[in-house]
Amino acid sequence: MSDGEFDDYTSKVSFMFPGQGAQYVGMAASICDEVPAAKKMFETAKEILGYDLLERCTNGPKEVLDSTEVSQPAIFVCSMAAVEKLRQEKGDAAVDEATCAMGLSLGEYSALCFAGALSFEDGVRVTKARGEAMQLASDATDGAMVSVIGLDSATVKDLCAAAAEKSGKPVAVANFLCNGNYAVSGASAACDVVEQIAKPDFKARMTVRLAVAGAFHTEFMSTAVDKLGTVLDSIEIGKPRIPVISNVDAKPHSDPKVIKELLKKQVTNPVLWENTMAEVLKRGYERGYECGPGKVVAGILKRVDRKAEITNVEV
Repeated sequence: MSDGEFDDYTSKVSFMFPGQGAQYVGMAASICDEVPAAKKMFETAKEILGYDLLERCTNGPKEVLDSTEVSQPAIFVCSMAAVEKLRQEKGDAAVDEATCAMGLSLGEYSALCFAGALSFEDGVRVTKARGEAMQLASDATDGAMVSVIGLDSATVKDLCAAAAEKSGKPVAVANFLCNGNYAVSGASAACDVVEQIAKPDFKARMTVRLAVAGAFHTEFMSTAVDKLGTVLDSIEIGKPRIPVISNVDAKPHSDPKVIKELLKKQVTNPVLWENTMAEVLKRGYERGYECGPGKVVAGILKRVDRKAEITNVEV
């Protein structure tokens, strides 16, 4: 199968999905009462996961919901439930008019499910496995992530190099979100130094330690790749009905084998969201939807182009 069938995609109507960190206690509290299709999704997820995901979304506790192994399937299910909310409110046409989809890190699985490349049931299974594998990899290493605000990407790379030299530990840019907003990831000691020197030495506006379990999107996650790969190889991924943009190379792919391999690489590779947004805005973008908890993705888009039209469909 050719992998270039979506090379000339249009972003006229873009569907976007959030990643880990978007979760909050209380999400999905009423959607199952309002949207029968969403209720069915949570019932299916409960059977697959072996616990009541809706209960954890609505009542927490926060430390449980924030754990990697719970938050990943939680965000996936909430994102797909948000699509059903939009469908119920606006009709099938609002969903069917999508011309492309993309998701921030974990959100790529939501985008693939939305695009028909991945069944909902397999989406729950693989996000469960991904969360568990990344949690185990985090527990086995001393890693962290820090958001750096107010610098361009070249300066953040210089900051990482200085912190790595000073600490003797690795740290690198993991999430290229948008100009002035980058997340770095690496050894906790190196992240400590990033926080210490970012403002005085590199004139960053601020840094924020991220509430994640470890150094995501770096080689610290390498042990998670095999575990995730085993599950990915056991499920079916088909050709998406619309282009889905990969986090690894900011391009759409039509060959399911390539999509699977990129999903494995995604765990240890930087997220090229900045590149994705730049490309999307060049390809005829008219409007978009962010489906799922929070407004992180919409906020990033507005930082890139404050006039860009995007609607949040929250749960």
